[in-house]
Amino acid sequence: MVKNSFNSFCLKKRNICITAILVFSCNLLFSQEKSYNVFYRIYFKDKGPYSINDFSAVDLLSERAIERREKAGIPFPDFRDLPVYDEYINQISSLGFKLHCTSGWMNTALFKTEVLRDIDSLMALPFVSNVKIVKSTAAKSSAADKLFFTTSRDALPPYDQPLLMLNGKSVHNSGFSGKGKLIAVLDGGFSNADNITSLNALRDRNGIAGTFDFVGNNEFVYGYHSHGTAVLSILAGYVPGVIEGSAQGAEYWLLRTEDTGSEFPVEEDFWAAAAEFADSLGVDIISSSLGYFIFDDPLSDYKYSDMDGNTAFVTLAADIAASKGILVVNSAGNERNNPWIRIIAPSDGDSVLAVGAVTWEKSISSFSSAGPSWDNRIKPDLVSQGVSVPIQVKTTTVERGNGTSFSCPLISGMAACIMEAVPLATASDIISSLYSVSDRYHYPDSLYGYGIPDIAEAINELQDKYIPKPDNLSIASPNPFNEDLKITFREVPEKLSVEFYNMNGKLLMKTDFGDYISRTLIINELRSYEPGIYFIRVQTIREKFTHKVIKIDR
Repeated sequence: MVKNSFNSFCLKKRNICITAILVFSCNLLFSQEKSYNVFYRIYFKDKGPYSINDFSAVDLLSERAIERREKAGIPFPDFRDLPVYDEYINQISSLGFKLHCTSGWMNTALFKTEVLRDIDSLMALPFVSNVKIVKSTAAKSSAADKLFFTTSRDALPPYDQPLLMLNGKSVHNSGFSGKGKLIAVLDGGFSNADNITSLNALRDRNGIAGTFDFVGNNEFVYGYHSHGTAVLSILAGYVPGVIEGSAQGAEYWLLRTEDTGSEFPVEEDFWAAAAEFADSLGVDIISSSLGYFIFDDPLSDYKYSDMDGNTAFVTLAADIAASKGILVVNSAGNERNNPWIRIIAPSDGDSVLAVGAVTWEKSISSFSSAGPSWDNRIKPDLVSQGVSVPIQVKTTTVERGNGTSFSCPLISGMAACIMEAVPLATASDIISSLYSVSDRYHYPDSLYGYGIPDIAEAINELQDKYIPKPDNLSIASPNPFNEDLKITFREVPEKLSVEFYNMNGKLLMKTDFGDYISRTLIINELRSYEPGIYFIRVQTIREKFTHKVIKIDR
């Protein structure tokens, strides 16, 4: 089921120790660990003698990551891509601190001990600029489990209402499912995700590219909590007439970053490590239904004034992820009917797409966190249905759940469909387009943001930007072709019928779309046919035309 493991990815790296080669680095010890109760975030003044010239792009990034940055015009590698200097790690380890992970982006390392240690020895090191205790033995706070959610078996709204609200059904009906896109899901656990029926198709096609637990430093994620399972079912689940995932054709990395047994800032370090790993893999989207504001140790709590996009550790990491060309989508939070009220980190990031929740009647939910950010930016950015959303966490039962945790993956998955439909569109392009096609674009506010986006309209807008309109009603290319054939339309077909004939007039293939919202159609079923002359007959809601095409050998 898992196509690539964390270990196999690490083994691809070239002759550099594990703490120096990954953009982040984890201490991979799968033996029984001691009980580490105290975690220290250590900030470094520099990266020692490392420079850009010491590493090639392929030392630090996968081919997918390089392609993503090239598409967005982002220079690579940059200083943040460089790993933490390994000698700094060695010196701290020699003092009796055990490495958990590092962040090249933040130039920090996370160390741990069994009991609280004096940090003076760390502060005395000439290369250390600061040390923060990010997890201690503080008692569990009285706050409820942040990932807790209840389920119901309501009959309303219709199972596909979350997609209908976004015009996502038309997108799916046009054949877009996020195919070819890679989504990293950061969450607190994926209990039973290896069994639930709505993910059968995902597992059968090996759509789970890999897993890793940044809390425990191992590959097992199918436990701990069912919150991530619910999120994944919204993204990739499918049971006819019961649940329809927003990106059933995408591939997924499942990354556990949340320690559901406690709430400490150390989880921000886990999140940052996972985001850096996702970047190195070349993910297109990070979908994170997580957030941070209060902790078990009140001295670590954030204030609303910290929700300014430039303070919270996790927000800084999220914005860096976005600067690498990743579309970062995060739930806005469920705090409006709680004392906090406001959005939570990292949804305050200026490059993070924060998603609030509306009811199926398009009214803001009672719980959806309010904006704006402290510095008065529009937050949340968008909203989608987050009340009575079909989810699955039990093996054979689909239920309904509430929360911005569930509105977030609807937008994440739809964004993958946009990327499939408009391959040249960057993450920033998609964010701008989603704003402009949302129903409150001209009058955004602190509850709905820019409102509910029309995904089909976003595709149309971006295709107009990146796909030239042909002079004729349609054009088939390349012609001659040897693998896929693309038909580009001058206008959106709305309805579409495609027939494929050989020279003798024999019908070889026919496809009908009762709803078609794209100006392009990729036909990839022709690869198995022999070289020769063929005819493509295309009928839209307005016109009928025929293309003579030639298939050649590879």
